[in-house]
This record gives sequence, C-alpha cells and structure tokens, in this order.
Amino acid sequence: MAHICRQFIGGTVSCAGWVGLVVATATNDWVRTCEYSVATCVRMDEMGSKGLWAECVISPALFHCMAMSQMLSLPAYILTSRALMICACLLGLPAMLLVLVSMNCMRLPNDTPTIKKCRAQVGGFLFIIMALFGTISTIWFPVGAHKEHNIMSFGFSLYTGWAGCGLCLLAGIVILCFMIPVVGTMSRDNSYYYSRQGGTAVPLDQPTNHARSERV
Repeated sequence: MAHICRQFIGGTVSCAGWVGLVVATATNDWVRTCEYSVATCVRMDEMGSKGLWAECVISPALFHCMAMSQMLSLPAYILTSRALMICACLLGLPAMLLVLVSMNCMRLPNDTPTIKKCRAQVGGFLFIIMALFGTISTIWFPVGAHKEHNIMSFGFSLYTGWAGCGLCLLAGIVILCFMIPVVGTMSRDNSYYYSRQGGTAVPLDQPTNHARSERV
C-alpha cells in the first residue's frame, strides 16, 4: 500500500511540475520593469512586463505586447533561457510516459519488476534534469534582465516556473525512491532436475525422513 501511495504521489507531483514549466515557458510575465512607483508607471504607460517571447506594456486602458522575434539581436540570457525551458518541456513527455508505464497498474508485454524499476529510475533522472534546466533559466533570466532594465518585481510566470522546478525535483526524488520488488530465485524445496537416465524429474534435496524410513 505504501508503495502504491509513493507511485501515485510521484506521478501527480511530476505532472504538476511539468505543467508549471509549460505555463512558465508559454507566458511572458517573468519580470516587471519600472523606474518609478507602480501607480506612476501604470499612469504613464511605463509599466513593462518581459518574458521569453515578448515585451509587454501594462496600462489602465490596454495590455499590448511586442514579440521578440529577432533572434540575432537578442541577449544571451534570453536565448539560453528559451533553449533550456524548451528542453525541459520536451523532456517532460518521455519522463511522464516512463513513470506511468512503471506503475504496478500498468502491464506491458514481457514486463518484469526489474524493467519497471529501470523505467522509474530513468523517469526520475529526467525530472531532476528538468528541474535543473528550469532553475538555471528562472535564475539567469531575472539577473540578466536586471542588468538590462530596472526590475521592479517578479511576475507570476517566474513564480510558476520556480514552483514547477520544485515539484519536478520533488517528483524525481520520490520516483527514484521507488522500491520495486525484484522477483527472487526459486527456493530449493521446489527445485527439480532431470535425470539423464530415466528422464524423470527428481528433487534436488531428498528429504532426510525418506532415508530413515528405508533403513527401517
């Protein structure tokens, strides 16, 4: 029962962490830039929001963004953060599949506990790698943006990315702690060998009581 609970917790937490990374990658509210107070910047249309794909301006009347499509002119921290977050999102699909097929409720042809354990370990390592990629991106991006602009606060996308990284790391640790039982060897009481002379199955260990009964 405890093993099934660990599997369920690991699968749920890993899915939530993957969704968090996808949401952080797709949205553009990573950092908020402003040189004055919040009210002054909003009133003067100087409240900015920046993400991996666009720069936005927040004003009382509208919210408009400008896509950052010129790859060659973008700073290195944006390009690197994009690449790492995309890799983390792409790794989530095989990691989730490996975790799902390693559960006890899933049965594949020629499936053994040893194969399930290997799948769970690979899936756990992939989620740890995802957490590492996401952590580097979500730390490097605000540092680089602060050198380029005056950051006022962090956006919800950055908090979502941090939450996704933490959940992926927790899921990887939980999945790697799966204790999938390995099928043991057969006991000697039930082991047999085939005699070359008669071709019949004979137990490996003859019971001692049988020898005593023959002497009697």
